[in-house]
Amino acid sequence: MEDEVDRLVAAWRRERPDLDVEPLEVLSRVSRLARHLDRARRIAFSEHSLEPWEFDVLTALRRAGTPYQLSPGQLLTQTLVTSGTMTNRIDRLAKKGLVERLPDPSDRRGVLVRLTDEGRDRADQALAGLLDQERAILAELSRGQRGELAGLLRRLTAPFDNIPG
Repeated sequence: MEDEVDRLVAAWRRERPDLDVEPLEVLSRVSRLARHLDRARRIAFSEHSLEPWEFDVLTALRRAGTPYQLSPGQLLTQTLVTSGTMTNRIDRLAKKGLVERLPDPSDRRGVLVRLTDEGRDRADQALAGLLDQERAILAELSRGQRGELAGLLRRLTAPFDNIPG
């Protein structure tokens, strides 16, 4: 089975035989797959009237477990955005009734962000839709192949997850 990346790599090998283009065989496919995944995510989220960033914040709170709340700092860490961006996102989600701000009992100046029932329901429904989309993307692979691919990708991504800042 040949794909577009095979054609791209063959063309570069022909045009630039002096270069080792082997990384393209893997990373061009990862890049193309990321675009397909991004499209699938947008479809799954839009079916539940969510933007990708909204899903990210809501599911960070959902994964926290009951009572589904985190500090804004914890949300920053999990979603990799700036403080100003997170403040804006919390404001927008609160206006939609998907989260609420509560005083932090352990810090008089602090707040906690809690998922509302509506926010939890939307996060759960969007997650189910996303998993359906992702299963479709992975349908050509056996369970063993999916596990092998997950392990290989983990080896590539783990060093990036441990970089400070």
